[in-house]
Amino acid sequence: MPPDFETEPLMYQGVSDSFFGPNEDVPFSSEDLEIDFEAEIAIVTDDVPMGVSPTDAARHIKLIMLMNDWTARALTRSELPKGFGFVQSKPPCSFSPVAVTPDEFGAAWDGAKLSLPLLSFVNGQVVGRPNAGTDMFFTYPDLIAHAARTRRLAAGTVIGAGAVSNRDPATGHGCIAEARVDEQATHGAPRTAWLRFGDRVRIDMQDPTGLSVCGALDQAVVKAS
Repeated sequence: MPPDFETEPLMYQGVSDSFFGPNEDVPFSSEDLEIDFEAEIAIVTDDVPMGVSPTDAARHIKLIMLMNDWTARALTRSELPKGFGFVQSKPPCSFSPVAVTPDEFGAAWDGAKLSLPLLSFVNGQVVGRPNAGTDMFFTYPDLIAHAARTRRLAAGTVIGAGAVSNRDPATGHGCIAEARVDEQATHGAPRTAWLRFGDRVRIDMQDPTGLSVCGALDQAVVKAS
């Protein structure tokens, strides 16, 4: 991570011409790519003017949805040092079946962040349930303002805030990479395996009554034909 990652958003521009459906199989060419999921919350904007302030950016948030930002970790090690962002290591993302207006989350949405646990599972086993509004370095208005510093954002722009994670390890993790980092620090070696063909990843977020607000992503990792 760069030294200023807590004060300057680490943002990349991803694939925008295709996405995986919430129940669609996700193909990878090889398990050697170190396949990982990233459980995230994404927002969708209307038209955002260039140079918008974080305060004004909040009113441009129109929809909220769940996101799986699939990642080939073996390729990030070669792409990050180049300083030009991700290409090969970031295939298309997946989104929840429904994108909802912020009011659907009630008091959990404060206009800048969403304070509910984001649930992730691999093959039915819980990987994490961190609270999306806890330990967040940058709010969604912050991220919108960062992206719009030198350009306008068209209506329909999707912005994710990265894999949801809390400082408390008891909440689990929003991706395998972070679980492996904690295991390395605690046990001297990572224990959680990268995803393999046939593994199934489920991501969901429920309100206090147990209602799945956006519906769940439930996808299998498969070998590309």
